[in-house]
Amino acid sequence: MINYFTKFNPYQSKKFYIIILLFIVITITGCTSNAQSTNNQIKPELEQQVLQIIRDNPEVIIESVQAYQQQQQQERQASQKEILQQFKNNPQAQISDSPTLGSTAQKIVLYEFSDFQCPFCAKAQGNIKQFMDKHQDRVTLVFKHLPLARIHSQAIPAAKASWAAQQQGKFWEYHDALFAQQNRLGEELYVEVANNLGLNIDKFNSDRQSEKATTAIETDIKLAQEIGVSGTPFFILNGETFSGAVKLSQMEETLAKVVE
Repeated sequence: MINYFTKFNPYQSKKFYIIILLFIVITITGCTSNAQSTNNQIKPELEQQVLQIIRDNPEVIIESVQAYQQQQQQERQASQKEILQQFKNNPQAQISDSPTLGSTAQKIVLYEFSDFQCPFCAKAQGNIKQFMDKHQDRVTLVFKHLPLARIHSQAIPAAKASWAAQQQGKFWEYHDALFAQQNRLGEELYVEVANNLGLNIDKFNSDRQSEKATTAIETDIKLAQEIGVSGTPFFILNGETFSGAVKLSQMEETLAKVVE
């Protein structure tokens, strides 16, 4: 609510004036044919006036940018919080068609955003396996693809190969083989593992080259972006997040927290 009895602040008034002036400049210099002739007549004068004001009051511009950035950050945090709450309240919707392991009840769900070429993801696998061996009767593990293609050239090909293996019911076996032989990621390994698992090679090759494989992986990437995930591995356990080559003790502590 506006307080009309607030003491007049000349600095705030000047700041308000500058913002209004900038808004007017932006408005009248918009890309409309009707405003073009007017724009040509008054733009130099206004431009010089605004530039002088900025020179005399740089702190106003800085504060405005900082306020905008803070607002954007708060909005992102609110959106991320809402999405994380959905992971907790409606896990089935977030799981979708992703591969799962462990409890079928899907009451306590551990989401792993991972990249097959990420060394930290490979390092985390041992602790994840120990955790799931102990809690597989009540925890559901969900794998989400987050290939960091800018730094890992084999991240997307490996993700597509694992997705193709999933179509023949062999995702987790394929997943384990890729992480176990991370230093060999490449076409030769993808076909070799598929053969070792007894996959139909024609179907495997067709599936990993399909639009469906691309869409599935892009869906996971988009979800990660909405949450604000910037690196791998990243985990969500009933709304609680943690990341990196996580220790088993940290996973146990987070589990204890969510079941309280």
